[in-house]
Amino acid sequence: MLDLKWVVANLDEARRRLATRGGGAAEALAPIEALAAERRQLIQASETQRAEQRKASEQMRALKGEEQARLRARLKTLSDEVKEKETRLKDVEEQIDRALLNVPNLPHETVPVGTSERDNQVMRAWGDKPAIDSPREHTEIGENLGLLDFERAAKVSGTRFVFYRGALARLELAVVHFFLDSARERGYLELLPPYLVNADSMRGTGQLPKFEEDLFKTTAGYYLIPTAEVPVTNYHRDEILEGARLPLKYTAFSPCFRSEAGSYGKDTKGIIRQHQFHKVELVRFERPESAHAALEELVRDAQAPLQRLGLHHRVVALCTADLGFASEKTYDLEVWLPGQNAYREISSCSTFGDFQARRAQIRFRPSQGDKPRLVATLNGSGLAVGRTVVAILENGQQRDGSVLLPAAIRPYMGGLERLMPAADR
Repeated sequence: MLDLKWVVANLDEARRRLATRGGGAAEALAPIEALAAERRQLIQASETQRAEQRKASEQMRALKGEEQARLRARLKTLSDEVKEKETRLKDVEEQIDRALLNVPNLPHETVPVGTSERDNQVMRAWGDKPAIDSPREHTEIGENLGLLDFERAAKVSGTRFVFYRGALARLELAVVHFFLDSARERGYLELLPPYLVNADSMRGTGQLPKFEEDLFKTTAGYYLIPTAEVPVTNYHRDEILEGARLPLKYTAFSPCFRSEAGSYGKDTKGIIRQHQFHKVELVRFERPESAHAALEELVRDAQAPLQRLGLHHRVVALCTADLGFASEKTYDLEVWLPGQNAYREISSCSTFGDFQARRAQIRFRPSQGDKPRLVATLNGSGLAVGRTVVAILENGQQRDGSVLLPAAIRPYMGGLERLMPAADR
């Protein structure tokens, strides 16, 4: 959430920066403008009346009799009017706070301005595209090997679900442990988080109130997490951290649940975009002045396992129009999928500034005795597990229909070098 005082004092600047997001983002400020004007009037009127109160209190000492009684009555009226304005001011500020929950974060000045994903900027690439004759998509590869079963998953659950079978089920879990080991090696503490969270947690990271339709909610009022970012970021909600402990770096594996409302027809084939999938998440709590350097490091942390797997990918800076709601600046990692002849997002690494921290009240004390400040939060996929499996299938496909596994993952597979047809088809 944006800072109320900064927004009301800098409406034009906030409007300018939000306008670069497109999609009517700046219009979210509309209800705030009228409330901000009333807020200024209330503050000015209250200050004028308090000054009159002070002056009248000084005059009281020199007055007696009826004059003193009249002035005392005036002081009582002023006191009531000030209290009334203070009550109204509190109500107006609460309304502004609620309105601010629907206002996206301001893009950082270093984010490229653009109107769509076509304006995203490729920063660098790693590795080479594999030379594969007539490459097939992961769905065909997996079904031909008897390792993917969409038909039975649709019977059991519905569309956008899948059964992994045999060695592919083992590969999914192997990738999870491989990613966690990579994160631990790079200084991240592993957490195993809850998969159900309350509304305060969803509000803290920015999913609520704006994106409720994208969430699965239980009859008990809990939400299934869309990513481990939610519980891990809220791990320190309503806390004051000691500055000497920063940065704090966490990694967490979790299933993720998303309704994908509004995404019909977009990447719906296969296991690219499902209602349930796995991810290993990287979350960081930083001093604000370190956030952007930490973002660059976070990207390298997410790249590390991709490089060890030998998967060609590129780093892309998202333009203003493609930023997520809470993001101040984002880099996507896009892995090459030869079967689709396209790059697909496999990680999104973002810094949120103090946007999430203000919602979740996560602060730190720079030094002993200092006034607490809001931390900067960052998170990135380290990585999306299912999409990594897709990349392994498509990049490792062989002419005989088998899939050659990257050398780095084989120790997690008991030394298995290839995916072959499942024994029980």
